[in-house]
Amino acid sequence: MFKNLWPSAIGIRDISLPESIQLARQTGFAGIDFNIREAAALADEHGVGYVRDLFRDADIKPALWSLPVAWRKDQWQEELKELPAFAALGRELGCLRTTSACSPSSDQRPFDENYAWHIERLRPIAQVLSDHGIRFGLEFLGPQNMRPPERHTFIYTLEGMLALLESIGTGNLGLMLDIFHLCASGGNIDDLDSLSADDIVTTHVNDVDKTLNVADYQDLDRGLPMEKGGLPLREFMQKLVNIGYTGPVTCEPFSKRVNAIEDPLEAAQLTASYMDELWRTSDLG
Repeated sequence: MFKNLWPSAIGIRDISLPESIQLARQTGFAGIDFNIREAAALADEHGVGYVRDLFRDADIKPALWSLPVAWRKDQWQEELKELPAFAALGRELGCLRTTSACSPSSDQRPFDENYAWHIERLRPIAQVLSDHGIRFGLEFLGPQNMRPPERHTFIYTLEGMLALLESIGTGNLGLMLDIFHLCASGGNIDDLDSLSADDIVTTHVNDVDKTLNVADYQDLDRGLPMEKGGLPLREFMQKLVNIGYTGPVTCEPFSKRVNAIEDPLEAAQLTASYMDELWRTSDLG
């Protein structure tokens, strides 16, 4: 496993890919999440080798690129036509992961209709990615306030997401596994015993206040890992070790404290300090 930086997850905006790479290098991260459209623009201007060298020269892994298809929106088929070129670039850069998330409720579609709709939208995306050797991670979202009673409940658990991945059936699908969403959904760390490393594309870590009940977990109000003491992070990391997961571990706190920091270096350094503590606590060195 390696510590991975996703700048926008810690409130860093308007930072270029070269700047993100250097920020990760400065603060001790081993990889980054990045925007494939920006990478493609740089490759068009300077060549793919230039983009590849940005990562290589800084010794930073291109860990994951953001899915460039807004599959929930009407224009998704037009963006799907662009996906093969982006997937090919991801492969050239040695970055074989991309991800998205599924809403846990709908104000339009009952469960069965929504299930079929997700397969219809996600299968062609997953197939294009599979054709280029790219793994596609999907995230379930667990908090109760994201599935209010007036809406149709959809998938919000580990078990439910695994079933959807199997139904899509392209063979390159896995989980974007967030400890917060696992616990917010009512799941627990032992649920990971049913997984293999191949079931996980990427992971997210964060924390919640230890005084909160699960019903009170708020998606946009989390903390840095090891900051608040509410999530079993050491056990989570050890389970990942036990199943042989070797991919990125990304801090996604949506923390008001971190988002208020204006200096990108300060925000990344603070995040790195908590990731280092997570590594020490989990006996990862």
